[in-house]
Amino acid sequence: MARAAIFIDGGYLRRILTDHFNRARVDYSLLSQEMAGNTDILRTYYYDCLPYQSDPPTLAEKRRFSKTEGFFATLRRLPRYEVRLGKLEYRGRNPQTGRPSFAQKRVDALMGIDLALLSAQRSIADAVILTGDSDFLPAVEVAKSQGVLVRLYYHRSSCHNDLLDAMDERVEITQALVDKLRL
Repeated sequence: MARAAIFIDGGYLRRILTDHFNRARVDYSLLSQEMAGNTDILRTYYYDCLPYQSDPPTLAEKRRFSKTEGFFATLRRLPRYEVRLGKLEYRGRNPQTGRPSFAQKRVDALMGIDLALLSAQRSIADAVILTGDSDFLPAVEVAKSQGVLVRLYYHRSSCHNDLLDAMDERVEITQALVDKLRL
C-alpha cells in the first residue's frame, strides 16, 4: 500500500493562521488526514522551535515557553506524529519597531533530510509539505527523482514561486479549508 509522509513547517502554519485566518485553531490530526487524502500516513512530522528565553527569562517568556512545550507534548501524543525541533536564534532588535527579532535555525535542514531519507529508502510514495520556503527545494528534487509524488499546501501570500513551480500538485490554504479543520 502506498504511504505518505506529512511535513509541516509549524512556524509557517502559525504565521498563516495568525495573519490570514484570525488566529484560527485547527485540529492537527484532521489536518494530517486532509493532507494525506486517501493515502495511508506513515507519519506526520511537525517542525518548529521552542520560544526564545533570555537569561534569566522573564515571567512572560517562561509562560510562553511552558505553553509551547505543552502544545508540542499534545502533538507528540497524536497517532503517528513526531515533533522535530530546531533552534530559535536571537538576531537583535528590529530598527523600525525596536522589537526583538528571531530566526528559526535547523528547521529547513531537518525537513529536507527527513524528506530525502524517506524518499531514498522508498518508505513513502507521497510527500505532502506545508511550507512556503524555497530552502526545501533540493530535498523536493531528491524525492521526485526517487519517484515520490510531492504535494504542497501553501498560502498565496507567502510562498516562493520556485517552490510552487517544483511541485507535482498544489493545494492553496483557504478560508474554507481552515473552517473544515477548525477546533
